Amino acid sequence: MNTLNCIAVDDEPFALNMVCTYIEQTPFLHLAGRFSSAVDALKALHEQSVDLIFLDIQMPDLSGIELARVLDRGRSTKRPRIVFTTAYDQFAIEGYKVDALDYLLKPFNYEEFLRAVHKAQAYAEMINSKPTSPEVREAEEDYLFLKVEYQLVKVAFSDIRYIQGLKDYVKVYLLSSSKPLLSLISMKALEDKLPSRRFMRIHRSYIISLEQIKAVSRNSVEIGQESIPVSQQYKEPFSRFMERWTK
Repeated sequence: MNTLNCIAVDDEPFALNMVCTYIEQTPFLHLAGRFSSAVDALKALHEQSVDLIFLDIQMPDLSGIELARVLDRGRSTKRPRIVFTTAYDQFAIEGYKVDALDYLLKPFNYEEFLRAVHKAQAYAEMINSKPTSPEVREAEEDYLFLKVEYQLVKVAFSDIRYIQGLKDYVKVYLLSSSKPLLSLISMKALEDKLPSRRFMRIHRSYIISLEQIKAVSRNSVEIGQESIPVSQQYKEPFSRFMERWTK
């Protein structure tokens, strides 16, 4: 079992001490630093290798969400993974957008903490089992090629808003264009090409980008100006996905 280097960031001394205590009593975690400021944490991240960050959200100068956005820009599998620790549950959607690993709602106990770090451990094992070639990882992480008319078009995952399935085609709606791409591919084949941590099928005819969610309700998801239905077939897995952010 590999040891994960961790840092804790929280401007509340009691909360910071608690997280650090939890880290130190967990055999496969190593406390590499503790910070009361996200700015100080960002400086430290440039100087040392960190696998996991326990990050408060509401902090002066630089919030936890803002720090996560800075770290998320590279979209590399080697960037530190984030577990948000917060007393407020209204930041769940922002957590999706920066691809947080988990979301611990204060006050949380050691059992809840362990569930989050076991996710981090499983993620680290998955990444370490993948090919180590940077070219392979970037290809897996950042884009796919779609056949559009007589060309293969490179489409960045970060550019996809949502995908609509037709009979034999799909429409891929992009942030960079008002006109969707029309590609001859089945929804199932396209779904298999997309990373499950960034995309989810919520309807027989729709796959959504989790990064682009603006709001959710029991039966629909808002992306931009569009309201996309969650069908009964996909409601249970979508609800399970939502539960980890609303507990």
